[in-house]
Amino acid sequence: MKRYFFSLLLLATFAGQVMAQYVPTEADYYKILTPAVPEGILLEIGGMVTLPSGDLAVATRRGDVWLIENPTSGTPNFRKFASGLHEILGLAFKDGSLYCAQRGELTKLTDKNGDGKADSYEAVYVWPVSGHYHEYSYGPKIAPDGSFFVTTNVAFGDEEWWRGESKVPYRGWTLRITPDGQLDPYATGMRSPCGIGMIDGEFFYADNQGDWMGSGGVVHLRRGDFTGHPAGLRWTGLPNSPVKLTTQQLYAAADPQQVRDKDGRFIKPENNEKETNWKTLASLKSKFPEVRTPAVWLPHGVLGISNSEIINDPTNGQFGPFAGQLLVGDQGQSKIMRVFLEKVKGEYQGAAFDFRSGFQSGILRMAWAHDNSLMVGETNRGWGSSGDANQGLQRLIWSGKTPFEMKAVRAMPDGFEVEFTMPVNKATAENLDAYQVRSFIYKYHPVYGSPTVGEKVCGIKGVKVSADGLKARLVVDGLRETYIHELTLDGIKSQEGQLPLLHSKAYYTLNALPDGEKIAVNELSTKRSTTTASEKVATTKTD
Repeated sequence: MKRYFFSLLLLATFAGQVMAQYVPTEADYYKILTPAVPEGILLEIGGMVTLPSGDLAVATRRGDVWLIENPTSGTPNFRKFASGLHEILGLAFKDGSLYCAQRGELTKLTDKNGDGKADSYEAVYVWPVSGHYHEYSYGPKIAPDGSFFVTTNVAFGDEEWWRGESKVPYRGWTLRITPDGQLDPYATGMRSPCGIGMIDGEFFYADNQGDWMGSGGVVHLRRGDFTGHPAGLRWTGLPNSPVKLTTQQLYAAADPQQVRDKDGRFIKPENNEKETNWKTLASLKSKFPEVRTPAVWLPHGVLGISNSEIINDPTNGQFGPFAGQLLVGDQGQSKIMRVFLEKVKGEYQGAAFDFRSGFQSGILRMAWAHDNSLMVGETNRGWGSSGDANQGLQRLIWSGKTPFEMKAVRAMPDGFEVEFTMPVNKATAENLDAYQVRSFIYKYHPVYGSPTVGEKVCGIKGVKVSADGLKARLVVDGLRETYIHELTLDGIKSQEGQLPLLHSKAYYTLNALPDGEKIAVNELSTKRSTTTASEKVATTKTD
Protein backbone atom coordinates (compact mmCIF):
# COMPACT_ATOMS: atom_id res chain seq x y z
CA MET A 1 0.00 0.00 0.00
CA LYS A 2 2.81 2.43 0.90
CA ARG A 3 4.49 1.65 -2.41
CA TYR A 4 1.19 2.40 -4.23
CA PHE A 5 0.79 5.80 -2.58
CA PHE A 6 4.46 6.58 -3.17
CA SER A 7 3.99 5.81 -6.87
CA LEU A 8 0.98 8.10 -7.01
CA LEU A 9 2.98 10.86 -5.33
CA LEU A 10 5.81 10.50 -7.86
CA LEU A 11 3.30 10.56 -10.72
CA ALA A 12 1.62 13.69 -9.38
CA THR A 13 4.99 15.38 -8.88
CA PHE A 14 6.06 14.52 -12.42
CA ALA A 15 2.75 15.75 -13.85
CA GLY A 16 3.14 19.00 -11.93
CA GLN A 17 6.63 19.49 -13.33
CA VAL A 18 5.39 18.87 -16.88
CA MET A 19 2.57 21.38 -16.40
CA ALA A 20 4.97 23.93 -14.93
CA GLN A 21 7.28 23.59 -17.94
CA TYR A 22 4.56 24.18 -20.53
CA VAL A 23 5.00 27.48 -22.36
CA PRO A 24 1.89 28.73 -24.19
CA THR A 25 2.01 29.32 -27.95
CA GLU A 26 0.09 31.61 -30.29
CA ALA A 27 -2.49 28.85 -30.83
CA ASP A 28 -3.41 28.89 -27.14
CA TYR A 29 -4.71 32.43 -27.53
CA TYR A 30 -5.74 32.73 -31.18
CA LYS A 31 -7.11 29.70 -33.00
CA ILE A 32 -7.18 29.32 -36.78
CA LEU A 33 -10.33 27.69 -38.17
CA THR A 34 -10.94 26.68 -41.79
CA PRO A 35 -14.56 26.98 -42.98
CA ALA A 36 -15.91 24.34 -45.33
CA VAL A 37 -15.76 25.41 -48.99
CA PRO A 38 -17.84 23.55 -51.60
CA GLU A 39 -15.87 21.36 -54.00
CA GLY A 40 -14.90 23.12 -57.20
CA ILE A 41 -14.74 26.65 -55.77
CA LEU A 42 -11.23 28.12 -55.89
CA LEU A 43 -10.89 30.99 -53.42
CA GLU A 44 -7.71 32.71 -54.59
CA ILE A 45 -8.91 35.68 -52.60
CA GLY A 46 -8.00 39.17 -53.72
CA GLY A 47 -10.79 41.13 -52.03
CA MET A 48 -13.09 40.70 -49.07
CA VAL A 49 -15.68 42.77 -47.18
CA THR A 50 -18.31 42.03 -44.55
CA LEU A 51 -21.79 43.23 -45.54
CA PRO A 52 -24.33 44.86 -43.18
CA SER A 53 -26.27 41.58 -43.14
CA GLY A 54 -23.24 39.72 -41.77
CA ASP A 55 -22.67 37.91 -45.06
CA LEU A 56 -19.12 37.92 -46.42
CA ALA A 57 -18.42 39.10 -49.96
CA VAL A 58 -15.27 37.54 -51.43
CA ALA A 59 -13.58 38.44 -54.73
CA THR A 60 -11.09 36.12 -56.39
CA ARG A 61 -8.11 36.70 -58.60
CA ARG A 62 -9.90 34.57 -61.21
CA GLY A 63 -12.55 37.27 -61.56
CA ASP A 64 -15.47 35.92 -59.51
CA VAL A 65 -17.34 37.48 -56.60
CA TRP A 66 -18.99 35.17 -54.07
CA LEU A 67 -21.47 35.94 -51.31
CA ILE A 68 -20.99 33.69 -48.29
CA GLU A 69 -24.01 33.45 -46.01
CA ASN A 70 -23.42 32.55 -42.34
CA PRO A 71 -19.62 32.68 -42.82
CA THR A 72 -18.87 31.91 -39.15
CA SER A 73 -21.12 28.85 -39.00
CA GLY A 74 -20.12 25.26 -39.60
CA THR A 75 -22.07 25.22 -42.86
CA PRO A 76 -21.65 28.50 -44.74
CA ASN A 77 -23.57 28.88 -47.99
CA PHE A 78 -21.77 30.08 -51.14
CA ARG A 79 -23.56 31.98 -53.90
CA LYS A 80 -21.88 33.45 -57.00
CA PHE A 81 -22.65 37.15 -57.31
CA ALA A 82 -20.50 38.21 -60.28
CA SER A 83 -17.99 36.77 -62.75
CA GLY A 84 -15.88 37.62 -65.78
CA LEU A 85 -13.78 40.29 -64.06
CA HIS A 86 -9.99 40.69 -64.35
CA GLU A 87 -7.68 39.93 -61.40
CA ILE A 88 -9.75 41.48 -58.59
CA LEU A 89 -7.45 42.66 -55.77
CA GLY A 90 -9.80 44.53 -53.50
CA LEU A 91 -13.47 44.80 -52.58
CA ALA A 92 -15.60 47.40 -50.78
CA PHE A 93 -19.29 47.98 -50.07
CA LYS A 94 -21.15 51.28 -50.33
CA ASP A 95 -24.84 52.18 -50.61
CA GLY A 96 -25.99 48.70 -51.61
CA SER A 97 -23.29 48.06 -54.24
CA LEU A 98 -19.93 46.33 -54.28
CA TYR A 99 -16.88 48.07 -55.73
CA CYS A 100 -13.72 46.33 -56.92
CA ALA A 101 -10.43 47.26 -58.57
CA GLN A 102 -9.70 45.34 -61.73
CA ARG A 103 -6.47 45.68 -63.69
CA GLY A 104 -7.50 48.96 -65.31
CA GLU A 105 -10.84 49.89 -63.79
CA LEU A 106 -12.78 50.70 -60.66
CA THR A 107 -16.02 48.76 -61.13
CA LYS A 108 -19.40 49.08 -59.41
CA LEU A 109 -21.40 45.84 -59.09
CA THR A 110 -25.13 46.10 -58.35
CA ASP A 111 -28.00 43.63 -58.05
CA LYS A 112 -30.82 45.76 -59.42
CA ASN A 113 -33.55 43.14 -59.75
CA GLY A 114 -33.02 41.50 -56.37
CA ASP A 115 -32.21 38.02 -57.64
CA GLY A 116 -28.97 37.78 -55.66
CA LYS A 117 -26.69 38.33 -58.67
CA ALA A 118 -25.05 41.43 -60.09
CA ASP A 119 -26.84 42.55 -63.23
CA SER A 120 -25.07 45.91 -63.49
CA TYR A 121 -21.32 46.19 -64.08
CA GLU A 122 -20.51 49.90 -64.20
CA ALA A 123 -17.10 51.46 -64.82
CA VAL A 124 -16.63 54.21 -62.23
CA TYR A 125 -13.20 55.15 -63.57
CA VAL A 126 -10.84 53.61 -66.15
CA TRP A 127 -7.05 54.08 -66.04
CA PRO A 128 -4.47 53.05 -68.67
CA VAL A 129 -2.69 49.70 -68.80
CA SER A 130 0.23 48.66 -70.97
CA GLY A 131 -0.54 44.97 -70.73
CA HIS A 132 2.47 44.13 -68.57
CA TYR A 133 1.74 41.24 -66.21
CA HIS A 134 2.90 43.17 -63.12
CA GLU A 135 0.39 46.00 -63.46
CA TYR A 136 -1.83 44.93 -60.56
CA SER A 137 -4.34 47.36 -59.08
CA TYR A 138 -5.49 47.25 -55.45
CA GLY A 139 -8.59 48.54 -53.73
CA PRO A 140 -10.73 50.38 -53.25
CA LYS A 141 -10.81 51.76 -49.74
CA ILE A 142 -13.61 54.25 -49.12
CA ALA A 143 -12.88 57.58 -47.43
CA PRO A 144 -15.36 59.38 -45.16
CA ASP A 145 -16.32 61.74 -48.01
CA GLY A 146 -17.29 58.76 -50.19
CA SER A 147 -14.25 58.91 -52.46
CA PHE A 148 -12.31 55.76 -53.39
CA PHE A 149 -8.59 55.08 -52.90
CA VAL A 150 -6.84 52.73 -55.34
CA THR A 151 -3.13 51.88 -55.58
CA THR A 152 -1.32 50.71 -58.72
CA ASN A 153 1.73 48.52 -59.34
CA VAL A 154 4.62 49.43 -61.57
CA ALA A 155 5.65 47.22 -64.48
CA PHE A 156 9.20 46.01 -65.04
CA GLY A 157 11.67 47.37 -67.54
CA ASP A 158 12.35 46.01 -71.00
CA GLU A 159 16.12 46.21 -71.30
CA GLU A 160 16.52 46.85 -67.55
CA TRP A 161 14.18 43.98 -66.64
CA TRP A 162 14.87 44.38 -62.91
CA ARG A 163 13.87 48.05 -62.71
CA GLY A 164 10.29 49.10 -61.94
CA GLU A 165 8.80 51.30 -64.65
CA SER A 166 5.63 53.31 -65.06
CA LYS A 167 4.85 52.64 -68.71
CA VAL A 168 1.49 54.43 -68.71
CA PRO A 169 0.15 57.31 -66.59
CA TYR A 170 -0.32 56.79 -62.89
CA ARG A 171 1.33 53.40 -62.51
CA GLY A 172 3.13 53.50 -59.16
CA TRP A 173 0.57 55.96 -57.77
CA THR A 174 -2.20 56.15 -55.22
CA LEU A 175 -5.34 57.38 -56.96
CA ARG A 176 -8.27 59.08 -55.31
CA ILE A 177 -11.47 58.79 -57.32
CA THR A 178 -14.31 61.08 -56.35
CA PRO A 179 -17.87 59.75 -55.90
CA ASP A 180 -18.78 61.23 -59.29
CA GLY A 181 -15.90 59.43 -61.03
CA GLN A 182 -13.27 62.18 -61.27
CA LEU A 183 -9.57 61.37 -60.87
CA ASP A 184 -7.36 62.97 -58.25
CA PRO A 185 -3.80 61.58 -58.62
CA TYR A 186 -3.07 61.61 -54.91
CA ALA A 187 0.55 60.55 -54.33
CA THR A 188 3.37 58.58 -55.94
CA GLY A 189 6.44 56.53 -54.99
CA MET A 190 4.65 53.18 -54.83
CA ARG A 191 6.22 50.01 -56.20
CA SER A 192 3.89 47.14 -55.29
CA PRO A 193 1.39 48.66 -52.84
CA CYS A 194 -0.82 45.68 -52.03
CA GLY A 195 -1.26 46.71 -48.39
CA ILE A 196 -4.05 49.28 -48.09
CA GLY A 197 -6.18 50.48 -45.20
CA MET A 198 -8.54 53.30 -44.26
CA ILE A 199 -7.91 53.83 -40.54
CA ASP A 200 -10.12 56.34 -38.72
CA GLY A 201 -10.69 58.15 -41.99
CA GLU A 202 -6.99 58.33 -42.94
CA PHE A 203 -5.33 56.33 -45.72
CA PHE A 204 -2.39 54.03 -44.95
CA TYR A 205 -0.56 51.71 -47.30
CA ALA A 206 2.22 49.11 -47.15
CA ASP A 207 4.65 48.42 -49.98
CA ASN A 208 6.78 45.39 -50.76
CA GLN A 209 10.55 45.13 -50.79
CA GLY A 210 12.16 45.64 -54.20
CA ASP A 211 14.23 48.13 -56.16
CA TRP A 212 14.47 51.36 -54.13
CA MET A 213 12.47 49.64 -51.38
CA GLY A 214 14.77 48.31 -48.66
CA SER A 215 11.94 46.78 -46.65
CA GLY A 216 8.20 46.92 -46.18
CA GLY A 217 6.50 49.37 -43.89
CA VAL A 218 3.22 51.05 -42.99
CA VAL A 219 2.99 54.55 -44.48
CA HIS A 220 0.52 57.26 -43.48
CA LEU A 221 -0.13 58.81 -46.87
CA ARG A 222 -1.09 62.42 -47.58
CA ARG A 223 -1.87 64.12 -50.86
CA GLY A 224 1.34 65.15 -52.63
CA ASP A 225 3.62 62.64 -50.90
CA PHE A 226 6.50 60.78 -52.54
CA THR A 227 7.27 57.49 -50.81
CA GLY A 228 10.44 56.36 -52.54
CA HIS A 229 10.01 54.50 -55.82
CA PRO A 230 10.92 56.85 -58.69
CA ALA A 231 8.93 55.23 -61.53
CA GLY A 232 5.78 57.29 -61.00
CA LEU A 233 7.73 60.57 -61.11
CA ARG A 234 7.49 60.27 -64.87
CA TRP A 235 4.02 61.81 -64.65
CA THR A 236 4.57 64.65 -62.17
CA GLY A 237 4.64 67.14 -65.04
CA LEU A 238 0.96 66.53 -65.81
CA PRO A 239 -1.23 69.50 -64.89
CA ASN A 240 -3.18 67.76 -62.09
CA SER A 241 -0.18 66.20 -60.31
CA PRO A 242 0.18 67.32 -56.67
CA VAL A 243 3.78 66.02 -56.68
CA LYS A 244 6.26 68.36 -58.38
CA LEU A 245 9.47 66.38 -57.77
CA THR A 246 11.00 65.20 -61.05
CA THR A 247 12.98 62.09 -61.93
CA GLN A 248 15.99 64.23 -62.81
CA GLN A 249 15.92 66.02 -59.45
CA LEU A 250 15.75 62.74 -57.55
CA TYR A 251 18.50 61.08 -59.59
CA ALA A 252 20.78 64.05 -58.94
CA ALA A 253 20.49 63.25 -55.22
CA ALA A 254 20.25 59.44 -55.38
CA ASP A 255 22.31 57.59 -58.00
CA PRO A 256 20.10 55.30 -60.14
CA GLN A 257 23.21 53.23 -61.04
CA GLN A 258 22.37 53.01 -64.74
CA VAL A 259 25.74 51.66 -65.90
CA ARG A 260 26.47 49.92 -69.20
CA ASP A 261 29.06 47.25 -69.90
CA LYS A 262 31.58 47.36 -72.76
CA ASP A 263 28.92 46.04 -75.13
CA GLY A 264 26.47 48.80 -74.22
CA ARG A 265 24.16 46.63 -72.14
CA PHE A 266 22.87 47.80 -68.78
CA ILE A 267 24.40 46.13 -65.73
CA LYS A 268 22.01 45.06 -62.98
CA PRO A 269 22.95 46.99 -59.79
CA GLU A 270 23.97 44.91 -56.79
CA ASN A 271 24.52 45.81 -53.15
CA ASN A 272 28.00 47.08 -52.36
CA GLU A 273 28.90 45.61 -48.97
CA LYS A 274 31.89 47.95 -48.63
CA GLU A 275 29.85 51.09 -49.28
CA THR A 276 30.19 53.65 -46.48
CA ASN A 277 28.42 56.69 -47.93
CA TRP A 278 25.01 55.05 -48.35
CA LYS A 279 21.86 57.15 -48.24
CA THR A 280 18.56 56.56 -46.47
CA LEU A 281 15.17 57.69 -47.70
CA ALA A 282 14.83 59.90 -44.62
CA SER A 283 18.07 61.69 -45.49
CA LEU A 284 16.38 63.16 -48.59
CA LYS A 285 13.57 64.83 -46.66
CA SER A 286 15.52 68.04 -46.03
CA LYS A 287 16.07 68.42 -49.78
CA PHE A 288 12.67 67.16 -50.91
CA PRO A 289 9.91 67.94 -48.38
CA GLU A 290 7.44 65.70 -50.23
CA VAL A 291 9.41 62.60 -49.20
CA ARG A 292 7.33 60.42 -46.88
CA THR A 293 8.98 57.60 -44.89
CA PRO A 294 7.12 54.76 -43.15
CA ALA A 295 5.37 55.53 -39.89
CA VAL A 296 6.48 52.04 -38.92
CA TRP A 297 9.01 49.90 -40.77
CA LEU A 298 8.29 46.16 -40.95
CA PRO A 299 11.78 44.58 -41.07
CA HIS A 300 12.06 42.34 -44.11
CA GLY A 301 12.19 38.63 -43.37
CA VAL A 302 11.21 39.24 -39.75
CA LEU A 303 7.84 40.96 -39.97
CA GLY A 304 6.86 39.74 -43.40
CA ILE A 305 8.27 39.80 -46.90
CA SER A 306 5.22 40.99 -48.88
CA ASN A 307 2.93 43.06 -46.68
CA SER A 308 -0.79 43.18 -47.43
CA GLU A 309 -4.08 44.30 -45.85
CA ILE A 310 -4.03 46.92 -43.07
CA ILE A 311 -6.97 46.98 -40.66
CA ASN A 312 -7.51 48.19 -37.12
CA ASP A 313 -9.12 46.30 -34.25
CA PRO A 314 -12.53 47.92 -33.60
CA THR A 315 -13.83 45.20 -31.25
CA ASN A 316 -13.36 47.02 -27.93
CA GLY A 317 -11.61 44.07 -26.33
CA GLN A 318 -13.65 41.28 -27.92
CA PHE A 319 -10.57 40.13 -29.87
CA GLY A 320 -8.06 40.44 -27.07
CA PRO A 321 -6.17 43.27 -25.36
CA PHE A 322 -5.11 45.18 -28.49
CA ALA A 323 -8.20 47.26 -29.28
CA GLY A 324 -7.52 50.09 -31.71
CA GLN A 325 -4.17 48.74 -32.88
CA LEU A 326 -3.40 47.77 -36.48
CA LEU A 327 -3.18 44.26 -37.87
CA VAL A 328 -1.13 43.86 -41.06
CA GLY A 329 -1.21 40.71 -43.18
CA ASP A 330 1.70 39.22 -45.06
CA GLN A 331 1.39 37.21 -48.24
CA GLY A 332 4.85 35.61 -48.33
CA GLN A 333 5.15 34.54 -44.70
CA SER A 334 1.45 33.65 -44.32
CA LYS A 335 1.07 35.56 -41.08
CA ILE A 336 -0.30 38.66 -39.35
CA MET A 337 1.71 41.35 -37.59
CA ARG A 338 0.50 43.89 -35.03
CA VAL A 339 1.30 47.62 -35.04
CA PHE A 340 0.94 50.15 -32.23
CA LEU A 341 0.82 53.76 -33.47
CA GLU A 342 1.28 57.01 -31.62
CA LYS A 343 1.69 60.60 -32.75
CA VAL A 344 4.90 62.43 -31.93
CA LYS A 345 5.23 66.05 -33.02
CA GLY A 346 2.16 65.66 -35.18
CA GLU A 347 3.32 62.57 -37.12
CA TYR A 348 2.64 58.87 -36.72
CA GLN A 349 5.32 56.45 -35.54
CA GLY A 350 5.28 53.36 -33.37
CA ALA A 351 6.14 49.74 -32.80
CA ALA A 352 5.57 46.53 -34.75
CA PHE A 353 5.29 43.03 -33.29
CA ASP A 354 4.68 39.49 -34.48
CA PHE A 355 1.09 38.39 -33.84
CA ARG A 356 -0.07 35.11 -35.47
CA SER A 357 1.61 32.81 -37.98
CA GLY A 358 0.69 29.40 -39.38
CA PHE A 359 -1.98 30.22 -41.96
CA GLN A 360 -2.40 27.77 -44.81
CA SER A 361 -1.61 30.23 -47.62
CA GLY A 362 -0.45 33.78 -48.25
CA ILE A 363 -2.64 36.40 -46.56
CA LEU A 364 -3.91 39.09 -48.90
CA ARG A 365 -7.13 40.41 -47.33
CA MET A 366 -8.82 40.50 -43.91
CA ALA A 367 -12.29 41.51 -42.69
CA TRP A 368 -14.08 41.51 -39.33
CA ALA A 369 -17.05 39.18 -38.97
CA HIS A 370 -20.06 40.29 -36.95
CA ASP A 371 -19.05 37.96 -34.08
CA ASN A 372 -15.68 39.83 -33.75
CA SER A 373 -13.67 37.02 -35.29
CA LEU A 374 -11.29 37.82 -38.14
CA MET A 375 -11.90 36.43 -41.63
CA VAL A 376 -8.66 35.90 -43.58
CA GLY A 377 -8.49 35.62 -47.39
CA GLU A 378 -5.50 33.86 -48.93
CA THR A 379 -3.69 33.18 -52.21
CA ASN A 380 -0.21 32.22 -53.35
CA ARG A 381 -0.43 31.35 -57.07
CA GLY A 382 2.60 32.83 -58.79
CA TRP A 383 3.72 34.60 -55.63
CA GLY A 384 4.65 31.80 -53.23
CA SER A 385 4.09 31.65 -49.49
CA SER A 386 5.19 29.72 -46.42
CA GLY A 387 1.71 28.23 -46.25
CA ASP A 388 1.73 25.68 -49.05
CA ALA A 389 -1.95 25.78 -50.04
CA ASN A 390 -2.50 27.89 -53.15
CA GLN A 391 -5.69 29.51 -51.88
CA GLY A 392 -8.04 29.60 -48.94
CA LEU A 393 -10.43 31.23 -46.51
CA GLN A 394 -9.67 30.94 -42.81
CA ARG A 395 -10.99 32.46 -39.59
CA LEU A 396 -9.07 33.65 -36.53
CA ILE A 397 -10.82 33.60 -33.15
CA TRP A 398 -9.67 34.73 -29.72
CA SER A 399 -9.78 32.12 -26.96
CA GLY A 400 -10.66 34.66 -24.27
CA LYS A 401 -7.27 34.17 -22.58
CA THR A 402 -4.93 37.16 -22.35
CA PRO A 403 -1.42 36.49 -23.68
CA PHE A 404 1.56 37.95 -21.85
CA GLU A 405 2.74 40.46 -24.43
CA MET A 406 4.19 43.90 -24.91
CA LYS A 407 0.91 45.72 -25.42
CA ALA A 408 2.57 48.94 -26.56
CA VAL A 409 5.96 50.63 -26.82
CA ARG A 410 6.03 54.43 -26.58
CA ALA A 411 8.89 56.81 -27.30
CA MET A 412 10.20 58.87 -24.40
CA PRO A 413 12.73 61.75 -24.46
CA ASP A 414 15.34 59.43 -22.97
CA GLY A 415 14.21 55.97 -24.10
CA PHE A 416 11.03 53.94 -24.26
CA GLU A 417 8.07 53.00 -22.12
CA VAL A 418 6.95 49.40 -22.52
CA GLU A 419 3.39 48.58 -21.51
CA PHE A 420 2.45 44.94 -20.82
CA THR A 421 -0.86 43.11 -21.06
CA MET A 422 -0.48 41.82 -17.49
CA PRO A 423 1.76 42.65 -14.52
CA VAL A 424 5.41 41.65 -14.72
CA ASN A 425 7.52 39.92 -12.13
CA LYS A 426 9.38 42.97 -10.82
CA ALA A 427 12.55 41.07 -10.00
CA THR A 428 12.93 40.18 -13.68
CA ALA A 429 11.75 43.54 -14.98
CA GLU A 430 14.15 45.54 -12.78
CA ASN A 431 17.14 43.59 -14.10
CA LEU A 432 18.86 45.53 -16.90
CA ASP A 433 20.12 42.28 -18.40
CA ALA A 434 16.51 41.45 -19.32
CA TYR A 435 16.63 44.16 -22.01
CA GLN A 436 18.61 44.63 -25.20
CA VAL A 437 18.20 47.46 -27.70
CA ARG A 438 19.86 47.92 -31.06
CA SER A 439 19.14 50.25 -33.96
CA PHE A 440 19.53 49.93 -37.72
CA ILE A 441 18.08 51.20 -41.00
CA TYR A 442 17.97 50.35 -44.73
CA LYS A 443 19.75 51.82 -47.74
CA TYR A 444 17.88 53.89 -50.28
CA HIS A 445 19.26 52.62 -53.56
CA PRO A 446 18.09 51.03 -56.86
CA VAL A 447 19.21 47.56 -55.74
CA TYR A 448 16.49 45.01 -55.00
CA GLY A 449 16.05 45.29 -51.22
CA SER A 450 18.70 46.26 -48.71
CA PRO A 451 20.68 44.71 -45.90
CA THR A 452 20.35 46.33 -42.51
CA VAL A 453 22.97 49.06 -42.19
CA GLY A 454 24.19 51.44 -39.52
CA GLU A 455 23.69 48.81 -36.82
CA LYS A 456 24.41 49.98 -33.30
CA VAL A 457 23.90 48.51 -29.84
CA CYS A 458 22.20 50.96 -27.49
CA GLY A 459 23.13 50.85 -23.82
CA ILE A 460 20.45 50.38 -21.15
CA LYS A 461 21.17 52.94 -18.42
CA GLY A 462 18.27 52.15 -16.10
CA VAL A 463 14.66 51.01 -15.75
CA LYS A 464 11.70 52.03 -13.62
CA VAL A 465 8.84 49.55 -13.21
CA SER A 466 5.44 51.02 -12.36
CA ALA A 467 3.79 50.15 -9.04
CA ASP A 468 1.14 48.03 -10.78
CA GLY A 469 3.78 46.14 -12.78
CA LEU A 470 2.17 47.03 -16.13
CA LYS A 471 4.84 49.41 -17.41
CA ALA A 472 8.62 49.57 -17.61
CA ARG A 473 10.31 52.89 -18.37
CA LEU A 474 13.66 52.27 -20.06
CA VAL A 475 16.42 54.87 -20.24
CA VAL A 476 18.38 54.08 -23.39
CA ASP A 477 21.66 55.54 -24.59
CA GLY A 478 22.35 56.40 -28.24
CA LEU A 479 18.84 56.81 -29.64
CA ARG A 480 18.76 57.87 -33.29
CA GLU A 481 15.90 59.59 -35.08
CA THR A 482 14.66 57.99 -38.35
CA TYR A 483 16.15 54.61 -37.29
CA ILE A 484 14.44 51.37 -36.36
CA HIS A 485 15.04 50.34 -32.74
CA GLU A 486 14.78 46.63 -31.96
CA LEU A 487 13.83 45.94 -28.34
CA THR A 488 14.44 42.41 -27.09
CA LEU A 489 12.97 41.47 -23.71
CA ASP A 490 13.93 37.82 -23.33
CA GLY A 491 14.40 37.97 -19.55
CA ILE A 492 10.97 39.32 -18.55
CA LYS A 493 8.50 37.05 -16.76
CA SER A 494 4.88 37.60 -15.83
CA GLN A 495 3.94 38.03 -12.19
CA GLU A 496 1.35 35.27 -12.39
CA GLY A 497 2.59 31.97 -13.73
CA GLN A 498 6.14 33.22 -14.43
CA LEU A 499 5.46 33.13 -18.18
CA PRO A 500 7.90 34.50 -20.75
CA LEU A 501 6.60 37.01 -23.26
CA LEU A 502 4.76 35.33 -26.12
CA HIS A 503 6.73 37.60 -28.49
CA SER A 504 9.82 39.12 -26.95
CA LYS A 505 10.78 41.55 -29.73
CA ALA A 506 9.39 44.92 -30.74
CA TYR A 507 10.54 47.12 -33.61
CA TYR A 508 10.03 50.82 -32.91
CA THR A 509 10.47 53.32 -35.76
CA LEU A 510 11.79 56.44 -34.06
CA ASN A 511 11.00 59.12 -36.62
CA ALA A 512 11.16 61.80 -33.92
CA LEU A 513 12.07 61.98 -30.25
CA PRO A 514 9.26 63.47 -28.15
CA ASP A 515 9.72 66.49 -25.96
CA GLY A 516 9.21 66.22 -22.22
CA GLU A 517 10.97 65.60 -18.96
CA LYS A 518 13.55 62.89 -18.63
CA ILE A 519 13.26 60.49 -15.74
CA ALA A 520 15.39 61.22 -12.66
CA VAL A 521 18.40 58.97 -12.15
CA ASN A 522 17.47 58.23 -8.53
CA GLU A 523 14.18 56.67 -9.69
CA LEU A 524 15.91 54.04 -11.79
CA SER A 525 16.93 50.48 -11.09
CA THR A 526 20.40 49.66 -12.36
CA LYS A 527 20.52 46.07 -11.14
CA ARG A 528 22.17 43.42 -13.28
CA SER A 529 22.14 39.67 -12.90
CA THR A 530 25.62 39.43 -14.41
CA THR A 531 28.69 41.63 -14.48
CA THR A 532 30.47 42.03 -17.79
CA ALA A 533 34.23 41.73 -18.08
CA SER A 534 34.56 45.46 -18.86
CA GLU A 535 32.56 46.33 -15.73
CA LYS A 536 34.83 44.11 -13.62
CA VAL A 537 37.90 45.88 -14.99
CA ALA A 538 36.34 49.28 -14.33
CA THR A 539 35.60 48.43 -10.70
CA THR A 540 38.95 46.76 -9.89
CA LYS A 541 41.10 48.75 -7.43
CA THR A 542 44.56 49.76 -8.53
CA ASP A 543 47.38 51.02 -6.32
